[in-house]
Amino acid sequence: MSAAQKHRSLLGRRTVVAAAGAAGAAAALTACGGGSDGSGGSDTVEQPGSGGKGGEVLAATSDIPEGGGVVFAAQKVVVTQPQPGEFKAFSSTCTHQGCAVKDVSGGTITCPCHNSTFDAATGSPTAGPATRPLPVREITVEGDSIRLA
Repeated sequence: MSAAQKHRSLLGRRTVVAAAGAAGAAAALTACGGGSDGSGGSDTVEQPGSGGKGGEVLAATSDIPEGGGVVFAAQKVVVTQPQPGEFKAFSSTCTHQGCAVKDVSGGTITCPCHNSTFDAATGSPTAGPATRPLPVREITVEGDSIRLA
């Protein structure tokens, strides 16, 4: 193999290694949080009669317990009902290290990895190590159906 061929081969390997590293870093950053303001999402939650067209039906309103909530793992969203008839939705990815939250009860969303807790009404952290709120996810409530917007 000539010196020129060795150089091209080495550059090709470096390009592949660099691309793989960049893809891995992007995946890690995506899993660990949202946008520059720490919310990673919209601040709008559509409520009944808001005119939102709605997307995938997540649940019936009766499926979400008052003061609690339900984690929808496949959609990476947690829906809560902090007050009767009031529904909120947040990303189910913990802002600490990207673990999935698992439990919602007594007005608190809990991440099992490092025991971070979040307020079920606002998504704000109530105990660390997480310091950023869960990003808001848009939902629509139409009749007795809750849809991911």
